[in-house]
Amino acid sequence: MSFQGERQIPLSYGNQIGREMDNKPPQDQRDQSRALERSALIVATLTSFMGPFMMSSVNVALPKIQTELQMDAVQLSWIATAYLLAVAVGLVPAGKIADIHGRKKIFALGLAVYTVGSFSAAFVDSAAMLVGFRVVQGLGASMFVTTGMAILTSIFPPNRRGRAIGLYASAVYVGLSTGPFLGGLMTHYLGWRSIFMLMLPFGLFSLLITFHYLKGEWRGEPDQKLDIGGCLLYGCSILALVYGATRLPEQLGVVLLLAGAVLLVVFFRYQLRARFPVFDVILFTVNKPFTFSSMAALLNYSTTFSVTFLMSLYLQYIKGLEPQTAGTVLMVQPVMMAILSPITGKLADRIEPRLLATTGMTCTVIGVLLFSQIDQGTSIYLIIANLFFMGTGFALFSSPNMIAIMGTVQPRYYGLASGTVSTMRLLGQMASMAIATVVLALIVGREVITPDKYDLFLRSTRIVFTISAVLCTTGIYFSWFRGSVLRSDNSSS
Repeated sequence: MSFQGERQIPLSYGNQIGREMDNKPPQDQRDQSRALERSALIVATLTSFMGPFMMSSVNVALPKIQTELQMDAVQLSWIATAYLLAVAVGLVPAGKIADIHGRKKIFALGLAVYTVGSFSAAFVDSAAMLVGFRVVQGLGASMFVTTGMAILTSIFPPNRRGRAIGLYASAVYVGLSTGPFLGGLMTHYLGWRSIFMLMLPFGLFSLLITFHYLKGEWRGEPDQKLDIGGCLLYGCSILALVYGATRLPEQLGVVLLLAGAVLLVVFFRYQLRARFPVFDVILFTVNKPFTFSSMAALLNYSTTFSVTFLMSLYLQYIKGLEPQTAGTVLMVQPVMMAILSPITGKLADRIEPRLLATTGMTCTVIGVLLFSQIDQGTSIYLIIANLFFMGTGFALFSSPNMIAIMGTVQPRYYGLASGTVSTMRLLGQMASMAIATVVLALIVGREVITPDKYDLFLRSTRIVFTISAVLCTTGIYFSWFRGSVLRSDNSSS
């Protein structure tokens, strides 16, 4: 049993806007619906850009932040970790609350919280305050990330949904690719606080579009209640898993990961009995396309996220490139993702998403296997070509797989499905970094990578990429055998 692209009536444009359109001539209905689609696409893509841009640009500013706020290495790592933890804990509960009370309300609330947290972070005078406002940012981001995709899916009919989701995904990669460059310029000429201030005009503009042009409201399950116990269990399990991954290979990290896994099992069993589950886990048991697409996403991100981290170290240590030059080389991959994601999303409107996504994962496996053979003599041009190839593969996978996940659930589950996509991405990213961290710690040790350690570093890199290739090959299975999505989705439209 699976739910294939059923849409709200009328025309999935929201309860309020639908009633208004019933009384308008057909041409006016079409014009109003297209205007609504444009407004939703603008605000959703802008917010999907904001989070990745902030993450990647702040990473460039870390040395300046460390000097000004007198932060040690552990405190500095919490600038990123606190944000990721807050996003991870908030995603699924935010999606459920949005399904109950209205996705536009939670989207706007998330934008407001994120904007306030960002602007406030520009005026901190201590490490604790900065980390605290990063938590506020993360909670706000969890609200607009999980609802932005749900609103797009609610508004766009299946035959135009692919291009919209492709543009949404493209904005993520534009943020990732431009963040280091623009963040570096802003930090150099305006100071690191200017990065946080930049979110104020972005946030205010997004709120203006949301309230003035995004008419109507979208609810999936207005008659349900929020499962507080389920939210707490989910939050504790994700907190333990994500934070545990950051502490590997220490004993505390292992204990936290095991505790998180146990709590996750308890959470799933609890949700099966809950009257109003915060996460309807029955979707994973009755909806094969949803389950397999989610697993493919988890494994793909577990494979690819550490590529930039490892190749950045390789280019600077082994090849002796300056950070700016290394960053320019590494931009090849996200730039390709940004260019191709709208195209692959549009293709997924006509071509079965599993064919595109599986082709993309196959390209990723080949690319990762090529990197598993890397050594000191590997040509820079070969590295650039492989990053180009892997960027193409990821673009082929990302948008079609997202379309598959959102297209196989009923409209009342859009918030949940969107939260699942983001959670799988985050858990995959953390798993990818955990694998790299553990391998480096076991082989290189917790030491500075000096020339006498280069051989050990290269061995670690090859091992990580080999493990990644195995994970991605497993993901190909889930991607290919998920079943058909496009045929039944279109038939329902």
